[in-house]
Amino acid sequence: MIANGRVFKYGDNIDTDVIIPARYLNVSEPAELAAHCMEDIDKDFIKNVKEGDIIVAGKNFGCGSSREHAPIAIKKAGISVVIAKTYARIFYRNAINIGLAIMECDEAVDGIDDGDMVTVDFDTGIIKNQTKNQIYKGQSFPPFIQDIIKSGGLLPYMSTL
Repeated sequence: MIANGRVFKYGDNIDTDVIIPARYLNVSEPAELAAHCMEDIDKDFIKNVKEGDIIVAGKNFGCGSSREHAPIAIKKAGISVVIAKTYARIFYRNAINIGLAIMECDEAVDGIDDGDMVTVDFDTGIIKNQTKNQIYKGQSFPPFIQDIIKSGGLLPYMSTL
């Protein structure tokens, strides 16, 4: 599996209230959640994001509440993968459960800038910054996690067993 897209870069401690503001928690439709993704930190995100784009962030991405709204909004907005230094554990699990690809790689986060074009190979963990012609080695996904992501999340994956 390969992801290729433009990077939207954010800092440390991006919490779930920044990813999807609490005022939208009564919304359950993924497309409506996506329409408000990142709006309190990046008003132009939803206007500029395209299918396959990538979020890069610092430490503790997805901290805060344990709601699944945040990874759903990110995935439905078109983000193919989030690369961060670390994740809040519940966000990490929720992301895998809904089929949002996430990777940890300090070097990639430090070397990639907002707007760079990046390719991610989920089989090898290789992250290539096309803009700067730099390569980073992230953790590849185990085959069963790749299967969950390819299936669109844990529930669709379970129905294939």
